[in-house]
Amino acid sequence: MDVSTQTVQRPVRFDRAIEARPVISRLDRRRFLEFPSRVHAADPCWVPPLLLERKQFLDPRKHPFYRHGAAQQFLAWRGNEPVGRIMVSDDPLYNAKHNDRVGCFGMFESIEDPEVAHALLDSAAEWLAARGRTRIMGPINYSTNYECGLLIDGFDTPPRIMMNHNPPFYRGLLESWGLVKAKDLYAWWFDCIDNQIDSNWRARVERVAARGGVTVRPLRMNDLQAELVRLQTIFNEAWKDNWGGVPMTEAEFQRMARELVHFAKPEVMLLSEVEGRAVGFSLSLPDFNEAIRGLNGRLFRFGLPLGLWKLWRGLKRIKTCRLLALGVLDGFRRRGVAELLILRTFDHGRDTLGYTGAELSWTLEDNALVNRTIEAVGGRKYKTYRIFDRDLANG
Repeated sequence: MDVSTQTVQRPVRFDRAIEARPVISRLDRRRFLEFPSRVHAADPCWVPPLLLERKQFLDPRKHPFYRHGAAQQFLAWRGNEPVGRIMVSDDPLYNAKHNDRVGCFGMFESIEDPEVAHALLDSAAEWLAARGRTRIMGPINYSTNYECGLLIDGFDTPPRIMMNHNPPFYRGLLESWGLVKAKDLYAWWFDCIDNQIDSNWRARVERVAARGGVTVRPLRMNDLQAELVRLQTIFNEAWKDNWGGVPMTEAEFQRMARELVHFAKPEVMLLSEVEGRAVGFSLSLPDFNEAIRGLNGRLFRFGLPLGLWKLWRGLKRIKTCRLLALGVLDGFRRRGVAELLILRTFDHGRDTLGYTGAELSWTLEDNALVNRTIEAVGGRKYKTYRIFDRDLANG
């Protein structure tokens, strides 16, 4: 059976007239995509995602995750009113790699009502149990290669590109269902104006990197396919032992990379080499969220491309970026590779592109080596995201 087409047809019923139903119709998919605006409308930090992009992200015909995995969306209803949503997913590649039987929930949104949250999570648990999974983990959209983590501190600043944002009360909703902490993820902030990297530390990094033959260069956009092969090789090798990690398939990597390069600046898409061998990379993107904040998720109004015009203008005014990936091959760590990549990103972003600030995200709470390096180069931990889990046999 094609795992990408399995759905749960039977609604799950709860007290207080709360009903969780799978999203099947086109109308329900639209309601699923538009529901977050109800919860976040009064939050000045929330950035409505582009509905077209989110629609494609969930489309089994367009997203390569569905070539090996399965997912299902649910809406919670009180009468004829949607009051919450959730996506549940099953990644056989993750379970094979980790010898596990876990599934993920993501895209969780709910009004401030435990009954609604429990209805959604119970539906997700039932769907996973029917597929033989014994544990649930999240929030994770498909895998940790995509948006993941529930914001538990740092609510007073907007989310950066491809990062989650949620009200503080979501934590209580998840914990009331029995979910407990599995891992915390950190987001770091660099002030590009006031932060002056210590000159002695900078000189030491340059010296260590030079002694090891480490060089850094921008990606060659005129040889993009070959560059993507280098990046994927490093990505899958550097992250292979990370908690929660799973290698991207070639189709997933190609899709994400080609989407990102549309907005990339070559000056902060960097590859590190030693004797001609690619050993590390860092990828930074202009904070696309700055450009879409005022669009309310829509590029077209009344059939006119009004949002596209605003987006085009907004892209020229972006003043921050997100360093969303930094990887170094085992055997080349502690040789100044990561430090040099951060330095070059900082310098190019500030001096060439005029960025006033940058987020580096995310890092694992127990990755002491990386976290110390970020602090040494001037990063300040300013947001924490949490991934929860629960044994499905409990409760």
